[in-house]
Amino acid sequence: MQAFGMKTIGYDPIITPEDSAAFGVQQLPLEQIWPLCDFITVHTPLLPSTTGLLNDSTFAKCQRGVQVVNCARGGIVDEGALLRALQSGQCGGAGLDVFTEEPPQDRNLVNHPNVICCPHLGASTREAQSRCGKEIALQFVDLAQGKALAGVVNGQALSSALEPQTKPWIALAKALGVLLQTLASPAKGSVQVSTLGAPLQNAGSYLSPAVATGLLEGAAQKDVNLVNGLLLAQEAGLKVTATHSNAVPELHSGDSLLQVTLQGTPSRLVGSVQGSTPVLQELNGANFKQPVPLTGHLLLYRAKAANTSTLPAVIGLLGKARVQLQSYHSSCAVAGDEWSILGISSAVGALGDVKQHVTEAFQLAL
Repeated sequence: MQAFGMKTIGYDPIITPEDSAAFGVQQLPLEQIWPLCDFITVHTPLLPSTTGLLNDSTFAKCQRGVQVVNCARGGIVDEGALLRALQSGQCGGAGLDVFTEEPPQDRNLVNHPNVICCPHLGASTREAQSRCGKEIALQFVDLAQGKALAGVVNGQALSSALEPQTKPWIALAKALGVLLQTLASPAKGSVQVSTLGAPLQNAGSYLSPAVATGLLEGAAQKDVNLVNGLLLAQEAGLKVTATHSNAVPELHSGDSLLQVTLQGTPSRLVGSVQGSTPVLQELNGANFKQPVPLTGHLLLYRAKAANTSTLPAVIGLLGKARVQLQSYHSSCAVAGDEWSILGISSAVGALGDVKQHVTEAFQLAL
């Protein structure tokens, strides 16, 4: 369409407006799109939310004479509404190769003079089937070898996840998402993902879905990944947005940082990558004296910095539970409190005994 000098606008719940702008598509809410379009094409799966996406109501909002193309799935365009719009002139023409019933038994739509249609044949020739099988096999080989993938649908984050230099950052983003969900439980509202430092200038497109994935995994959401993470987070009441700044605060080490904030709350996490290990540098405004590796089983607690008996008491409880202490990190004091993070060999179980000695306590497995 752009090659013919047309302006392209669109709506997509997964691709970010910044990503779509890179290939010349301005994103708008659906309600703003209908009255602006001369041509409408749909490219979605058939879901409850997309069934009848174009119907009598939406056709009424469109310009008179709008043209419609559906090469996605039958049922996204309400065929009865399309026929009525064609008969009234509200729709000037349609191109279809998918139908609610295939092959269509009701021929009124197929036989309308302003409809161009063909069977839903996509890759149904012998040669096309052979080529599809070969290309899929080669893509699995590329996936196994960590190479970039071609033709990934709505999967920019997945493609980036396969690059060796981004894998630790994606692991960090997921870990911060899990930790934020653990601390805020349940996390709701707006989550801001901030990339800091020039090396992460374009990283928001894959780190935001990774944070969303961690947030949902921390809430025991199943079947969440880098492709559907942002959409599922939105459905769960979480709005995840991304920002970037080339400046890195002086008090933090490294030239790149990832900051995750649950807006309207004190929950803020700052992390980085050391070598190939994701590490936590700041928790709710408290900076750690040494970065905390975000791996394995972790026990976190906040207690009064002046109370020197807290750590021995917690270690004693770990011993009773036959849980080994593997590492210990503490933060600087903020308002008289400090955070401690213990690397442990396995989960503690119930935290009731620990909470008797501290202000608050959490545990998680990464």
